Amino acid sequence: MAATRERRLIETFVALTDTLVDDYDVVEVLQHLVDSMVELFDAAAAGILLVNADQELEVLASTSERSELLGLLQLNAGEGPCVTCVTTGRTVSVRDPDEMARRWPAFAAASAASGYASVHAIPMRLRDTTLGSLNLFRETEGALNRQDAVAAQALTDVATISILQQRTLEHATTTQLQLQRALDSRVVIEQAKGFVAHTHQVDTDEAFGMLRRHARANRLLLADVARGVIARRITIS
Repeated sequence: MAATRERRLIETFVALTDTLVDDYDVVEVLQHLVDSMVELFDAAAAGILLVNADQELEVLASTSERSELLGLLQLNAGEGPCVTCVTTGRTVSVRDPDEMARRWPAFAAASAASGYASVHAIPMRLRDTTLGSLNLFRETEGALNRQDAVAAQALTDVATISILQQRTLEHATTTQLQLQRALDSRVVIEQAKGFVAHTHQVDTDEAFGMLRRHARANRLLLADVARGVIARRITIS
């Protein structure tokens, strides 16, 4: 990595660890992470999938509607490197479209349509349990180099801690409650995002940005802003 990338990586670690305090906004933390990942690792998009209470995968954070839609397609098709990563608990690195087509034909077709040529999926694990995956979608062929792969794994470990607050967990039921709370927050944010997009005649990416900017400017949790928007208590300008 060049010196500037090393500094950016350190800054990302510092920013993430600084958020691990009481009442931090897990969705905002993970959104910041996926945004940083695309810059650090030359990716076109990034997304996080988590296992919900019904043992189904849901998208918790993504850099754009483009990556989110692809993630949802993986769930509907029941295949793809991100799904395989979660089910096996191992990193899945797909170097090129031909490899995708051999392993996951439906995913390969959707990936090609979206312009992605390679994928790197990293498991989010707590001890022996895989909670989800952090996924990098790239427009160029080839695997991440070893140094980038190690750095990406380290950032994914921070993401796992941010979801679970691992140091305070003692029981599996507590773990699932933490996960479900994060996923429930994401549902509310998606609803607010759609509302803002409709009322302001903007796309969903811009609507999400408006919600995040309002939350930061007013020192509020992103999920609380979303609830306020839906309940008409908060107006986004």
